[in-house]
Amino acid sequence: MISSGVLQIILFMLVLFALAVPLGNYMALIYGYLPESKVPVKSAKTNALLRPFIAGENLIYRMAGVKPAREMGWREYALAMLVFNLLGMTFTYLVQRLQFVLPGNCEGLAAVSADCAFNTAVSFASNTNWQGYGGETTMSYLTQMLGLTVQNFLSAASGLAVLIALTRAFSRQQVETIGNFFVDLTRSVIFILLPLSTVLAIFLVSQGVVQTFGGYVRYKPLEQMVEAAVPPSSSPSGAAPTVYKIARGPAASQIAIKQLGTNGGGFFNVNSSHPLENPTPLSNFIEMLAILLIPVALCQTFGKMVGSPRNGMALLAAMTAIFVACLALCYMPEQAGNPAFTAMGIEQNASAESSGGNMEGKEVRFGVANSALWAVATTAASNGSVNSMHDSFIPLAGLSPMLLMQLGEVVYGGVGSGLYGMLIFAVITVFIAGLMVGRTPEYLGKKIEAFEMKMSSLVILFPPMAVLLGTALAVSLKDGMAGVLNGGAHGFSEILYAFSSAANNNGSAFAGLSANTPFYNYALGVAMFVGRYALAVPVLALAGSLVRKKKVPVSAGTMQTDNWLFVLLLVGVVVIFGGLTFVPALALGPIVEQLQMIFTK
Repeated sequence: MISSGVLQIILFMLVLFALAVPLGNYMALIYGYLPESKVPVKSAKTNALLRPFIAGENLIYRMAGVKPAREMGWREYALAMLVFNLLGMTFTYLVQRLQFVLPGNCEGLAAVSADCAFNTAVSFASNTNWQGYGGETTMSYLTQMLGLTVQNFLSAASGLAVLIALTRAFSRQQVETIGNFFVDLTRSVIFILLPLSTVLAIFLVSQGVVQTFGGYVRYKPLEQMVEAAVPPSSSPSGAAPTVYKIARGPAASQIAIKQLGTNGGGFFNVNSSHPLENPTPLSNFIEMLAILLIPVALCQTFGKMVGSPRNGMALLAAMTAIFVACLALCYMPEQAGNPAFTAMGIEQNASAESSGGNMEGKEVRFGVANSALWAVATTAASNGSVNSMHDSFIPLAGLSPMLLMQLGEVVYGGVGSGLYGMLIFAVITVFIAGLMVGRTPEYLGKKIEAFEMKMSSLVILFPPMAVLLGTALAVSLKDGMAGVLNGGAHGFSEILYAFSSAANNNGSAFAGLSANTPFYNYALGVAMFVGRYALAVPVLALAGSLVRKKKVPVSAGTMQTDNWLFVLLLVGVVVIFGGLTFVPALALGPIVEQLQMIFTK
């Protein structure tokens, strides 16, 4: 008999794939039409529904002075992307530093410290959303909306723009341009992110997610109210009652885009385990769908735009194979329970899936299955939001989300960035296969030569360098070790997880690390910057090289990239890359911790 937890996971995957196909087709149409045509789709009925969005798009172009019909070469495209993101980063930094004099600060919060503001600005601009602060005690309503929520839209749109530029490089031939960054950015927001976020935000409000500009609610616990009613002479304590606060704010609007844009930054400190961010099992299910929906749909978009849906499905199959394996690695140890508790005679009732297994650090209303599924989905998708405490997972289960990040967050990855990361692995796979048979490798008709391999090598080398060098620096310095709250292997895992999360633009944490310090704010900020922009620029350079090439006709020696053999090769390359790079570090953290837990009496 299939357990209820497994049934929930199967249902989730089926709904996800069913929704991804039409969304992928829609995005292909949106990105595929020429700016001067102003007609994104063939259906007159659908075009009528999109007419307000088209009007908004054209208004933005006029206001910004953008000429949508003018396309860019890869260098201009990359420069536009970098300058736009740096300006957004600077604006977000200034809003945080000046929030004490800006409106929308009903709780009178002070300015955010310089190091925390730097870290947060880089974090939200790079689509990482690492948070070393508590949202409800640090950021005003204006900062949350004008600074952070805006960047949630723009950082996701930037990732989509880079992916679409690379996609055009495979579909076009013998031209110099890969599109217009500002057009791709605008369409990503106007046609995709904004409508989906509006629908999701309205749904979340219906479930009880808070959306208000009213101040925090003050209250007194019932026992203190009873004490206050007793005459002072007979009062048991005689102390004045303490007033507590319930934080509120415009949360639903930020939560919607944080999930859909694979951003992940929580409005409240405990993120999606907070009852005002994620109040019901249904909201939990829909928010998990939102995390993976666009990354999965982009595989369909890619296949449609390059004229080979089977190639898009091959990439999706490779991603899904790794995702399911990592989900099993996370879910099974958690459902089995903690052997250390069993040794102490504590009953965990592993067969009762609503409350059995390792429930430490988890919400009872979600249970083990939904907690494990969320943990794997959020680290697979470069989202980083959490509905449970990853720091409390069984070491082997905690290894799973950590490994998903270390593989480069290509399963399914962030919005845009995940798929272009997997495409880099696809290029490397066909190159290796070409060497094995003595033939110049090709992918989608484009020859993969020395320049393409140099750019691909940069993309897969920068994140591991940032992870491993950052971790080594942290464990070597007093400032790095000062933030570790747990000793031994688990403390090392917390540091390794933090840099894996930052350098791969995830944003989740083991949370046993006090990271809101100058050292970690600056070190992780640098890792986030490298993990985003040191990858995006080589990807655009690769696009600039491919778009100039002529497509090679298919021949008897052409390697098929849309069958199961290629899927297996691609999975092997991704897993071997991660294994060779990170297994030594993982052996010092979660692997040795798992062995210690099993064999230590």
